[in-house]
Amino acid sequence: MPRSSGPSAAPSPSTRPVRPAVPADAGEIARLRSAYVLSQPLGEAWLDVCREHLAGRLGPAGDARAFVVDAPGGGLAACALALTHRVLPGPGYPRGLAARVHAVATEPAYRRRGYARAVVSALVEHLWQDGVTLFELHASEEAAPLYEEFGFASDAGLMRMIRQAPDVSYE
Repeated sequence: MPRSSGPSAAPSPSTRPVRPAVPADAGEIARLRSAYVLSQPLGEAWLDVCREHLAGRLGPAGDARAFVVDAPGGGLAACALALTHRVLPGPGYPRGLAARVHAVATEPAYRRRGYARAVVSALVEHLWQDGVTLFELHASEEAAPLYEEFGFASDAGLMRMIRQAPDVSYE
């Protein structure tokens, strides 16, 4: 179990409960990802595309799992989103089920309250219960210690390539 973030005058996650995301949360999750995870925020057209894709994937038969904390005035204070996928089984992941943590974000006004830890904890536990044994994510330097608390470790062999689709533009 992750250790506590220490005493704080701010409300704890128990004050703002963590809940599973539903398709109606897709727009807020896409917004938080755009604003606080991506290196360059998305325009409105791309946010609409992401919302539509994610809403369909958050349903019971979909491959997206997310946990959120509602903000008091509406919207979301924090979210953690993962996409599951099949991989060839191996000794460390004999079920052949993996999850890529796609976004963990907290609105600046709600940071340092344990919300990121709470949504990541709920997400990892839920995925584990669903049979996921291989977890992947990209982490900033400042976020890495949080993920290390859950058992994530750096892998120097991970590489990435993005190829632009010539026929897709939502600018």
